Amino acid sequence: MIDTYGRKIHYARISITDLCNLRCRYCMPEEGVTKKDCGEILRIEDFVEISKALLELGIDKLRISGGEPLVRHGVLTLMQEIGKIKGLKDFAITTNGLLLPMYANELRDAGVRRVNISLDTLDEQKYRAITRGGDLSRALAGIDAARSAGFDRIKINVVL
Repeated sequence: MIDTYGRKIHYARISITDLCNLRCRYCMPEEGVTKKDCGEILRIEDFVEISKALLELGIDKLRISGGEPLVRHGVLTLMQEIGKIKGLKDFAITTNGLLLPMYANELRDAGVRRVNISLDTLDEQKYRAITRGGDLSRALAGIDAARSAGFDRIKINVVL
């Protein structure tokens, strides 16, 4: 794919859910967010087909994001299927890290090469305030889980 300035586009980000296990002040209202009916969201198979189509268009780097992608039902199946696509050179996920202790090894086995973790602060009280009740120790445990799973490319997204 070529953009209007003649540059080759080789990277795409796919948001697989708008749901999250946090309620960060900058991202999501405290209440009033309702789950969509199954018929209103793309199926795992649809995301796989979209990924294949993107690779046919010259995309060779994919990043899965959300919301929080690890709360999406079937996320491991999705990651495994995308990881099998021929021609995919780089495969990443952006997460808040809270669920990485449960999923890091499986993500690595599925072909994910990079993990981006959003971490708002290292101050426990500020983290709890920003995320409306999130537990900083769980996010840090997610970073440790990614390292233990063998990810050598872990990017921490912060705002200073």
